[in-house]
Amino acid sequence: MVNEEIVYHGRIKVPYSWSVGEYGSRFFYELKENKKIWATKCPKCKKVFTPPRKTCPDCFVPIGEWVEVGPNGTLITFTIVRYSAQIHPIPPPFAIGIIQLDRAETGLVHLIGGVEVEGIRSGMRVKPAFKEDRGGSLLDISYFEPVE
Repeated sequence: MVNEEIVYHGRIKVPYSWSVGEYGSRFFYELKENKKIWATKCPKCKKVFTPPRKTCPDCFVPIGEWVEVGPNGTLITFTIVRYSAQIHPIPPPFAIGIIQLDRAETGLVHLIGGVEVEGIRSGMRVKPAFKEDRGGSLLDISYFEPVE
C-alpha cells in the first residue's frame, strides 16, 4: 500500500450577519433615509473619517462629533475590474475607486459609474447616484459618477 497525499480543493460558502454597531447604524440610516453621508471628526487631530470611526486610529481618543461630508468628492485612485466573480455587484468591466468626499480626509471605496471605464481619471470630481429604493447599506449609493 502506497501512502500518497490526496488533496480535495473545495469552496465553502458561509452566509453570515453581524451588527454594524452604533456608528455604522447611524451612517447607514442617514444614507437610507436622507441620502446624506456623515463622518466623525477627531477632537484631538481634527481628522474627519468616512466611513465614521468611533475611535481615532491616530490619536486613540474617542470620537463623538459627527459632521456631514460630500456629497461630492474627488476620485483619488481606481482600478478597473475585467473579470467575473460571484461576489461582484455588477458585471465587468467596472471600476472601483477611492473617493475623498468634500470635508473628509479619508477615502471611501465605492463603484465608479455613469461613464465608460476608459473615461475615468484620478482627480476627477464625482457625486453619488443614490438608488430610489434604499435598504441601509453602502450600496444604497449605486455608484459615484462624474460631476458635470
